[in-house]
Amino acid sequence: MTHSSPGTPGTVSRRRILEAVPATALAAGTIGISDVVRVDAEEIKRQGRSMILLWMAGGQSQFETFDPKPGTKNGGPTPAISTAVPGVQLAENWARTASVLDRFSLIRSMTNKEGNHQRASYQLHTGYVPSGSVKHPSLSASIAEQLSDPKFELPPVVSVGRTTGSGFLGVDYEPFTVRTPGQLPQNVAVPVPSQRYLRRLGLLGQLEGEFAGRGGQAVVANHQKLYKKSSRMVLSENVAAFDIAGESDSLKQKYGDTSFGRGCLLARRLVESGVTFVEVVSRGWDTHLDIFDRIAALAEQVDPAVATLVEDLEDRGLLEKTLVVWMGEFGRTPRVNARGGRDHYPRVFSAAVAGGGVRGGQVIGGSTADGSAVADRPVSVPDLFCSVCHSLKVDPRKEHLSPLGRPMKVVDGGEVVQELFG
Repeated sequence: MTHSSPGTPGTVSRRRILEAVPATALAAGTIGISDVVRVDAEEIKRQGRSMILLWMAGGQSQFETFDPKPGTKNGGPTPAISTAVPGVQLAENWARTASVLDRFSLIRSMTNKEGNHQRASYQLHTGYVPSGSVKHPSLSASIAEQLSDPKFELPPVVSVGRTTGSGFLGVDYEPFTVRTPGQLPQNVAVPVPSQRYLRRLGLLGQLEGEFAGRGGQAVVANHQKLYKKSSRMVLSENVAAFDIAGESDSLKQKYGDTSFGRGCLLARRLVESGVTFVEVVSRGWDTHLDIFDRIAALAEQVDPAVATLVEDLEDRGLLEKTLVVWMGEFGRTPRVNARGGRDHYPRVFSAAVAGGGVRGGQVIGGSTADGSAVADRPVSVPDLFCSVCHSLKVDPRKEHLSPLGRPMKVVDGGEVVQELFG
């Protein structure tokens, strides 16, 4: 990770605050011992595992990405191109990804039933279909709950774009949302001198103590958790991981000067610093019309960023312990509609995974010649989630009690796709 130099504004003040935390602040309940214990990010990097989810919001077409059908009625006009894996083709516009496909396993036989954006996105983030009585934790929260170090100064889950929350696992694993990737988050500068900052925290603790004594214990407990998490991040030099300014211009150009490109570069910096889970969102994949031109434009942003991310992780020795998953909520219909687009189609779609012990250079499962159904080796959402857990050494059958007292597993059903790791 690239840390701020000694002359960077905020570095000295953060260090002084960490050194100056008095026992009175600890006693006030605003800062705990764990908040001022520095974590060696390099040690976390060597020992920890992490995941980067590349989310194509709207549902990417398998025909124009991972499972082209050139020369067929349903394939459309998009040609296929060769890749680093002999005999395996991708759709045109994905030349950079094609050059690193030997690091990926393609799953061309994903299958599901949810064809509504909200329901499918919820399921592909939590493993559960929506229920009015329970707000399920996202898989990111469940992973962070098992893998993240509670003393680490940065949030365990970061989303570059909006994502599903931590559900009943609570604020400890709620995603920290980055709206402008590549820049420091807003309001992370230490606003006042250290002693004044600590006095403010002490006063807040007294005020909240009075409120808690009048019956607001639960509200105060959650509020204090948020403030402790925020203070820990603000006071940490590791917050510099959010700023990509120190990266070389050549590397930034390889990722691409786009929100998604900067988000992928940020994801590498965050997992390198010790963050457990990062999601980077690309929008615009709900291609009900003009699909061929629109996907070509999307590929200009996504293709270089994905390929560079995998190469960058590999060059830094991070790929083996970082699982990269590229997917959306469903696929698109085999038939091109009258508006030149494809509609929602969960019956068969594709995903791509790399790193985290996954064996690259292979295709798992397949669709029929017309792309209308799974031809062999169907992979369900629970199967994919069990495989993610296997890669990260997370227990998919660990149970949590919902607010209604019902035990709920991290993943309900499914089995590991062993071919991914064979």
